[in-house]
Amino acid sequence: MPRLWDVPVRDSTRVRDARVAAEEAAALAGLDERSTAAVSLVATELATNLLKHARDGQVLIDVVQPSVLREGDRARAVQIAAVDHGPGIADVAEALRDGFSTTRSLGAGLGTCRRLSDEFGLHSVLGRGTVVVARVGGGAPPSPGGDGPRGDSGPSVPVIRAGGVNVPYARADHSGDAWVWARSGDRYTLMLADGLGHGPEAARASTAAAEAVHRRPHLSPAEALHRLHEELGATRGAAVVVAQLDARTGRLRFAGIGNIGARLREGDRWRALLSRPGIVGHHRPGTVREDDLAWSAGSVLILHTDGLPSSWAPPSDSCLTAADPAVTAAVTIRDAGSAARPVRDDTAVAVLTSAPPDRP
Repeated sequence: MPRLWDVPVRDSTRVRDARVAAEEAAALAGLDERSTAAVSLVATELATNLLKHARDGQVLIDVVQPSVLREGDRARAVQIAAVDHGPGIADVAEALRDGFSTTRSLGAGLGTCRRLSDEFGLHSVLGRGTVVVARVGGGAPPSPGGDGPRGDSGPSVPVIRAGGVNVPYARADHSGDAWVWARSGDRYTLMLADGLGHGPEAARASTAAAEAVHRRPHLSPAEALHRLHEELGATRGAAVVVAQLDARTGRLRFAGIGNIGARLREGDRWRALLSRPGIVGHHRPGTVREDDLAWSAGSVLILHTDGLPSSWAPPSDSCLTAADPAVTAAVTIRDAGSAARPVRDDTAVAVLTSAPPDRP
């Protein structure tokens, strides 16, 4: 079962905790000495920034897949997400300048964190707070257009990206939620699973679902759910949604069983996608409906487990449609929660986006 770290940063001792957690994650991801040193510095600086600028926040550390997949990619990266409800950053461009630091921290600053990371994203709004996501490992993303067919083989396909954030209940070491994405040619499959309940047994169920999808990325959503029902029979079961995007045809196929939410951005509006009642592995409906939907360069798909409040609203910031998917996921979780609405379960959000071939 994958390990997760949720470090609340409220005093200086937690900066060390974030650094140690990042180094442990680097060991699990199999990063080399140079990348491990980068992970350590990035985690330390992001935690220090939380303490000095926001005075409160959390650092979420996970071992994830890159946001852009090559064919057969099995790479893993350490993802460090710093989330706060602080004052926000007045001048993001200046804050990202390499070496810039407004406090007596390590002197590294966000610009250096960006340079040390293979992938880096930041979203900040004055009065609402800041989200920073850095990934180290897995290599730099492929050039625009990915490694899909080009030239004589046909037109370039869009750049497909996915990412997610997983917050374990009560800062446990494991989450009963899991997300994964896989690629088979021009087809990209994103799955989110919520193991029944929470704790280690829930994590075993959702991890089994993720591993099964990774082994068979060619299956359609309905076929994948059928296979998952067979493979999760030895677990306590899970709610599962599967979305598959064909980048060449611009069609999205979607199917789900259980209480996992899904919202698809179509133009200027958000559309809810519905799953069938049931528990994969124990109570599968007789038929599984598979929706076939149009997908464009501006489309965004957000999947979430029931740890997110039912009244949550999709992000309204237009810039998030082009942001790192994990940044969008972290902003969604942050803005949906508050001290008045304490989280009572694991919470995971996975996001799928795309961009035209001529854009990074």
